[in-house]
Amino acid sequence: CVSPLFSPAHVHEGVTCSLVGEDPLIPKRDVELTLVKDQNGVQYTSSSIVPTPAARAGPPGSSDVDRETWGKKIDFLLSVIGFAVDLANVWRFPYLCYKNGGGAFLIPYILFLVIAGMPLFYMELALGQYNREGAATIWKICPVFKGVGYTVILIALYVGFYYNVIIAWSLHYLFSSMTSELPWLKCGNSWNSPNCTDPKAINGSVLGNGTSYSKYKITPAAEYYERGVLHLHESRGIHDLGLPRWELSLCLVVVVFILYFSLWKGVKSSGKVVYITATMPYVVLFVLLIRGITLPGSMDGIRAYLHIDFNRLNNLEVRNVTLATQFVRFAIFSVLGYMAYKHKVKIEDVATEGAGLVFIIYPEAISTLPGSTFWAIVFFIMLLTLGIDSSMGGMEAVLTGLTDDFKILKRNRKVFTFATAFGTFLVALFCITNGGIYVLTLLDKYAAGTSILFGVLIEAIGVSWFYGVDRFSEDIERMMGFKPGLYWRLCWKFVSPAFLLFVVIASTLTASGLKYDEYIFPNWSNLLGWGVAMSSMLFVPCYAVYKFFSLPGTFKERIAYCITPEHEHHLVAEGNVRQFHLKHWLAI
Repeated sequence: CVSPLFSPAHVHEGVTCSLVGEDPLIPKRDVELTLVKDQNGVQYTSSSIVPTPAARAGPPGSSDVDRETWGKKIDFLLSVIGFAVDLANVWRFPYLCYKNGGGAFLIPYILFLVIAGMPLFYMELALGQYNREGAATIWKICPVFKGVGYTVILIALYVGFYYNVIIAWSLHYLFSSMTSELPWLKCGNSWNSPNCTDPKAINGSVLGNGTSYSKYKITPAAEYYERGVLHLHESRGIHDLGLPRWELSLCLVVVVFILYFSLWKGVKSSGKVVYITATMPYVVLFVLLIRGITLPGSMDGIRAYLHIDFNRLNNLEVRNVTLATQFVRFAIFSVLGYMAYKHKVKIEDVATEGAGLVFIIYPEAISTLPGSTFWAIVFFIMLLTLGIDSSMGGMEAVLTGLTDDFKILKRNRKVFTFATAFGTFLVALFCITNGGIYVLTLLDKYAAGTSILFGVLIEAIGVSWFYGVDRFSEDIERMMGFKPGLYWRLCWKFVSPAFLLFVVIASTLTASGLKYDEYIFPNWSNLLGWGVAMSSMLFVPCYAVYKFFSLPGTFKERIAYCITPEHEHHLVAEGNVRQFHLKHWLAI
């Protein structure tokens, strides 16, 4: 209640304290004590309860009153979009869709999106927003699963090691595009080999023997990427890396500094950067789409992309892709159709994925257009912004996860942010050596493949079964005013975990050896890759064992402490353990 003595003439000071009810289920509220001083010198005191968003959304027992918050809702929304839509939407998903049945691939994709993608995305957002904790400390809701948080943090760190390198390549290409004539347009440069061939001389009759154009590595664009940028010809394999390339090292330094100054102040700084990095790619892709569909042969590329082939749906190969707008794929395949038209080959001869698409095929197509310098700059700005906002999201997961868990890091966030960025820079140097592409290929396959699926599976089990779907739904109701529907609850508890278990098993059983073009990696490199994958996954069982033996009490009491939210540990001593009752496990 506000004192009736309050008026603009009064001098007042605001003091905020906390009021915690005895019932642990009643969320903490802020109480504003206002000291009111009248003009005659007599002082009065009044108080009012301030139902802050943090208090309404926070879990019972939450005490993080000084936690950073987003400046606006749009800051958060753009950050989520920027993190979810990354380079994979440009260089992996269109080809993956085309290779696995074209339009038919959208059928299982949409199905899996409905039964797993959207429910788990909803779970992640709600879990984080309600508990307002990082990836590790959020498991106060079920302490035995805290290892999942460390798994996610380590995976994000691993991805940052090589993802920043791809952004550095994009920056290098952007700088190289600022010339009157693009450097990958013609042969005769210092990096070209004697076998370099003008693309105009290459057509279906020249290839003839089944070699696809995308694998024809003696074009100016291909040689610029592999010989001019990567210097891959100077390496004999992953065992022969050489020294980092100084040009790429400088680009990597720029990328790391961009990330550092975007993240050093937390969401207050990163929330403003995403206004550019999250929106720019869509503007550029729309421009590229409009230009692409005006090219000869573009409609053939789009039709090939949408062609339905149900025979290809039996492939169990698993890739991590995210949902993005359809015009991303149309923009890519309109240009691939143009390339197929120019060289008189089939779409499958020019269609490829990964670096070969965005650093060879697409740049070559751009170089043949009027105003090629402009289109090249626009394209690589898009790649740069796509990469930056996703990298920001990954690094923020590392920073928030560890600073929430170790308060000394929170007190020195700027120093810790710099140390993390510098650490990723040092490891990334291995990826910009002469043989760095082999290291990058290894990390790309193993760092966040099966391991991230495993982490999400354990997270879904921990939240849905041990913490409880019913309790999780009540948390959402406290935060949003309504409970999630039956569809969400069934997916969280049964459908999504079952699907993830199938995917983890399938991806493990169908895993193949590492390969880059014609280079087959030695066996030890595959073992190293699985070591990288297992290093993050092992946090789950290792922490569970550590937590169990670090707790006091009997065997049953230790189990109870492990699976009971920390703010309810006093109930364990009373023998009132929710998870020891059948009703908990049957609840939906």
